[in-house]
Amino acid sequence: MNDPTVEWAARVAEAELRRPLPRRWAHTRGVAGRAAEVESVVGPDAALLIAAAMLHDVGYAPRLATTGFHPLDGARFLRDEHGADERLVRLVANHSFAFLEAEERGLREELSSEFPLLEEPQLVDALVYCDMTTTPDGGRTNAEERVAEILGRYGDDSLVGRFIHRAAPEIFGAVGRVEAALAAQPR
Repeated sequence: MNDPTVEWAARVAEAELRRPLPRRWAHTRGVAGRAAEVESVVGPDAALLIAAAMLHDVGYAPRLATTGFHPLDGARFLRDEHGADERLVRLVANHSFAFLEAEERGLREELSSEFPLLEEPQLVDALVYCDMTTTPDGGRTNAEERVAEILGRYGDDSLVGRFIHRAAPEIFGAVGRVEAALAAQPR
């Protein structure tokens, strides 16, 4: 997609992630590729979805990790350093049911007051789908395997493990809705 917002998002994500976090950069590129594949689900918001996919994990960049909660750190960076579009920033802040992890971290009030949930279910679901059907190395997977991989990496009793257990039903629901929308499209 030739869109200035997508091109800007790709430059920002690459600058922040490629060298310090090459695996996270591979995941990011994979998520953005998935977004390009499912852009028809969100119609005129395709560029926004792809840009959010490119930037969803930017908060992992070491220089940006102030709270240690990447959705919040990334959204603050995009808002404060780049003056990014509010919808884009809110998608990054709340991607993949981040509010549930924010609760585990004691940051729910901060997240929701600064970056309220975006009330655009198709867009929110599409970003979840892209993130949760992409491996850490940028390959394809399904949501069940992705959730299992996250649990395996962090452990059931970790903060992330507790979050992913709580979020799994929501993740599977979002992925299922996107898959149904894709299946309903004419071929």
